[in-house]
Amino acid sequence: MRYNPEQAEAARTRVLDAAGRAFREHGFGGVGVDGLARAAGLTSGAFYAHFRSKAAAFRAAVAAGVERLRLGIEGFKRRDGGAWFDAFAAYYLGAAHRGDVAGGCAVPSLSAEVARAGPSVRAEYEAELQRVAEEVAAGLGAGLPREAAWPLLAELAGGVLLARAVADPALAQEIAEATLTSLRKQARAVSQGAA
Repeated sequence: MRYNPEQAEAARTRVLDAAGRAFREHGFGGVGVDGLARAAGLTSGAFYAHFRSKAAAFRAAVAAGVERLRLGIEGFKRRDGGAWFDAFAAYYLGAAHRGDVAGGCAVPSLSAEVARAGPSVRAEYEAELQRVAEEVAAGLGAGLPREAAWPLLAELAGGVLLARAVADPALAQEIAEATLTSLRKQARAVSQGAA
């Protein structure tokens, strides 16, 4: 059965979304092509119609995952205006996001996997992550360089990673709240420095 271009793109998007969820939940080594295909509701043969390998799917899922972070930041900026960073950080460190490894941000879930990946995956991740940093810096103050965003992004991802890794929910909440308090202070300092 042949698909028109719109149907083919929708099918590829569905496969990519399912692969991203599977990679974030299980890691690159924790899921094979059969598992990726099953997650998308496909056969393995149908999976190969969209991606020539598991590595190609991983590369695409990493890029899409980091792009999704940037688009999410854009959404918070549109919705919350000058208070966007507080709202975004509260969401990002919140219990719902922390508890949704498969559906959450790719940065805390996949960065260690990317560090072990080949050069093409790392280059794709790097390019997308730079766009995220530029989006954050632009939202904190006119003319801020992207370097101003790195400590904030690192603390966001690290806070989520640590909170997810502990077994005690009270400790996870303590980590998240302490990280949020620190981030709010940093973001205010960065914004005031740009004024």
